[in-house]
Amino acid sequence: MKSPTQRRVAIAALLLAPTLAACGFNEQTDQVYQPAVGVNDRSGNVDILNALVVSDTDGSGTFAGTLVNKDQTHADRLQSVSGPGITAPDRGVDIPAAGSALLAKSGSLTIEGDSVKPGRFVELTFVFESGQSTTLKVPVVEATGDYTGVPLPSPSPTSTPSSKPSKSPSSPTSSPSATG
Repeated sequence: MKSPTQRRVAIAALLLAPTLAACGFNEQTDQVYQPAVGVNDRSGNVDILNALVVSDTDGSGTFAGTLVNKDQTHADRLQSVSGPGITAPDRGVDIPAAGSALLAKSGSLTIEGDSVKPGRFVELTFVFESGQSTTLKVPVVEATGDYTGVPLPSPSPTSTPSSKPSKSPSSPTSSPSATG
C-alpha cells in the first residue's frame, strides 16, 4: 500500500507527463508558422506571404497576398504572373526598398483561367524585375468571411448575354399598334 505522499507524487507525475513530453528540439514552436489559408515563399529577395486567390465566380479572381522586399536599398517590381492556363494583366506592382505591397487591399492583380475555382489550387509563377522567378501552388478561396472586403474583378463584357432584348414586355404592345 502506498502512502498519501507517494500517491500525490504519482498523480503529479501522471499530470506532468504530457507537458514534459512536449518539450524538445525542432518542434513546431521552433519554426515559422502561419495560421492562415495562403502559402508563403521566403526563398528570394522578395517574400511572397499569405498568397491566395479570392474568387466569387469560376474563372476569375483577385490575387490577395503580400510582397515584401528584403533588399534595404533597391526597390523591385513584380513584372508578370502566369501559370498553366492562367492569364493576368501586365500592370506590374512596385515594391519599395525594405517595404511591402499589400495586394488584397488594392485588388490590382487579377487572375483568369479555367482552373480558378474556389477549393482548388492554381500554379502561379511570379517574375520580378530583379530577376527573381518564384513558382507556387496557391489556393483559391471563396469571397466570404475574412475575404469579403477583397476587391474582385468585374465580369467581362463577353460573359453577359447581349443578344436578349432588354424590354421584352414592350415588344408585344408595339406590335399591335404597328399592324392595326
